[in-house]
Amino acid sequence: MLFDWEKGVTQDSSNKLLEEIHSDTIPISKKRKLVLATVQTSLWAGSLFTLEKTWYSNYEKSTFQTFNDWNEWQQMDKFGHVFSAYHITEQTTNLWEWTGTARKKAMLIGSISSLAFMNTIELMDAYSAKWGFSNSDLIANFAGTGLYISQALGWNEQRVRLKFSYHPRTYGELNERADQLFGRSNIERALKDYNGQSYWGSINVKSFFPNSKLPDWFCLSIGYGADNMLGGFRNEWTTFSGEKVDRNDLKRNRKILVSADVDLSKLKSNSKFMKTIFSLFNTIKIPAPTIVFNTKGNTKLNLFYF
Repeated sequence: MLFDWEKGVTQDSSNKLLEEIHSDTIPISKKRKLVLATVQTSLWAGSLFTLEKTWYSNYEKSTFQTFNDWNEWQQMDKFGHVFSAYHITEQTTNLWEWTGTARKKAMLIGSISSLAFMNTIELMDAYSAKWGFSNSDLIANFAGTGLYISQALGWNEQRVRLKFSYHPRTYGELNERADQLFGRSNIERALKDYNGQSYWGSINVKSFFPNSKLPDWFCLSIGYGADNMLGGFRNEWTTFSGEKVDRNDLKRNRKILVSADVDLSKLKSNSKFMKTIFSLFNTIKIPAPTIVFNTKGNTKLNLFYF
């Protein structure tokens, strides 16, 4: 005898019920949906409240204004927006699928959640005297979400995954300026120091060439980075004592990176825990030999680049 929780009655195992039991579809769970919706809303509100109290409240407010920051930080922050929007969309979609929500509906919720969060931050910038609403940030947010959704709909998989890497930088005599811009701790530096960051598009080669003998997990990874940035637009700043510093002799440059990578989602495991770990760490580019091309015209092979 089986108990049908939805109908609240005990019944024999009918053919219809057997079909449901042996179906590959995930049963819808109202409890899971309620828990996820509550957690997601709390995280969204809590994150924005924390940003307001710890960051924006330290700066003067203004009426709505726009700010053209396309040329700031050699576009590294734009890649950050694309990366963040992509992964918020993916992880939120996966969580809503876990509740039993149909895939396309889960993707819609994931897209709306990602764009709502990212673009609310843009609105907070818009009312800050120090910044302003950035159209290029808005475009980058839509690009990140669009990259995930277009692949999910077109291929039913992510053949190109966005990844991140960071290596600590040393600044010598300019360390005071680096501390001012990027913070002192390793965590702050990883989040703020664009000179040490790289953003990657890891292409799963096997997914494009299914008849090749390459392993399912092998990726060709193309990255972007920049260097010698000690200010948003120029290497000029004013010290705490009021001294003006001009270090435009340090030429800012961009880098194109070519490397190998691993798509952790293609590694086989029967453990749900390990699959979750693979999913979370699939946002990070693994260290590997890398060819670096920069706008100074230099080419370098790094045997261990991260």
